[in-house]
Amino acid sequence: MRLLVVEDETRLALALQRGLQAEGFAVDVAGTGPAGLEMARHGGYDAMILDVMLPGLSGYRIVRQLRTEEHWLPVLMLSAKDGEYDQADGLDCGADDYLTKPFSYVVLLARMRALLRRGAPQRPAVLTAGDLSLDPAGRRVSRAGVEVSLTAREYALLEYLMRHAGEVVSKTELLDHVWDAGMDTAPNVVEVYVGYLRRKIGRELLETVRGAGYRLAG
Repeated sequence: MRLLVVEDETRLALALQRGLQAEGFAVDVAGTGPAGLEMARHGGYDAMILDVMLPGLSGYRIVRQLRTEEHWLPVLMLSAKDGEYDQADGLDCGADDYLTKPFSYVVLLARMRALLRRGAPQRPAVLTAGDLSLDPAGRRVSRAGVEVSLTAREYALLEYLMRHAGEVVSKTELLDHVWDAGMDTAPNVVEVYVGYLRRKIGRELLETVRGAGYRLAG
């Protein structure tokens, strides 16, 4: 397996390279953001360890750019920024895992093995269906470039439908995943919110499949 380490702390980068090589990995190192992005695009790597604070281009921007280009290289983000919002930002922009410094090398190795087991399925940072787009990190929705204002429940409903675009999703499934399990929610609430959503994103995008549920056009 071939790994890319993008880290500007030379001692740490070399330590990671030596340690991973001792485990049987082939490891290349980049010390700047632009170099890391270019190598990630064209190097044929199986996974990447990516620092956040890099000269020239941040780790956040690198992973978001890769996902925008539909490049699904598994990314383990490594950073001294240990705030919960920092970690959320890293995962929301397209990283697969986030490990804070200082870290356990044993844990890093285990997480890297887990990423490699999962492989590189599509994990877009921004969801799209036709000219409709939803950015989970910014919680923004737009159609044909025009921003669409949604309530929190409308947004949750649309996000679930977009993650299953082209599939028929039943009312029961929507109740289970969009509404709180502990709430005594009537099934017709789904119909109500689907109506709200249609008025905002366009009726033609959200189809009723009689007797089965709803399907968002892919």
